[in-house]
Amino acid sequence: MNRRTLLQTLAGALLAARAPEAAAGSPADMKAVEALQNDWKRLLADGADVTLDRTPLKLSAEEWRKRLTPQQFYVLRKEGTERPGSSPLNDEKRPGVYACAGCGLPLFTSAMKFDSGTGWPSFFTTIPEVFGTTRDFKLLIPRTEYHCIRCGGHHGHVFDDGPRPTRLRYCNNGVALRFIPKRAKA
Repeated sequence: MNRRTLLQTLAGALLAARAPEAAAGSPADMKAVEALQNDWKRLLADGADVTLDRTPLKLSAEEWRKRLTPQQFYVLRKEGTERPGSSPLNDEKRPGVYACAGCGLPLFTSAMKFDSGTGWPSFFTTIPEVFGTTRDFKLLIPRTEYHCIRCGGHHGHVFDDGPRPTRLRYCNNGVALRFIPKRAKA
C-alpha cells in the first residue's frame, strides 16, 4: 500500500469512528427507505442476468480465479481494497441495479447511491438480507465489514457517517459490483 492510499484509508477510518452528529431520520423518512428496499425490482432491467437465489455458493480458490479478474479476486476473495477514485461506478448516474460481481446477487439500486466524496461507490441502504457482517480490526480501529450473503465476497465496510435518514454509508469497492442499467421501454 503506498503512502497516499494509507493516509486516505486512515482519514476515512477516523471519520467513520467519530460519533454520529444526529440520529436517524423520522419514521416517515424510514418508511421511504423501506419502500426503496421493498420496491428495488422496479430498477432491474427485464431479462437482467442476476440471481435471486441466496443459497450459499461454494467454489474453490481456483474456480474463483477462473471466474474473476485478478483485481476482483483480490477484493472479493482476499478482502482487499481497490484504489480510491479508480472505479467508473463512482460517476454512474443512470437508473439501475448493482449486483455482486462474484455471483450476480442484486445488492443495491441507483436510488440507494449517494456521492460520499470518499472515492468509492457509496450507498445509504441495501436490498434486504443480502449481506453478512463481521468486525474488522485491520486498521486497529474496529470497523464493520460486509460480505455478500451468497458467495461470501468482501464488498467493503459500513460506517455511521452517511446521509439521513439511515446515517449509514456502505463504502463499496467498485470492482466488487456489476452495474445493470435499467433499459427504457420502447
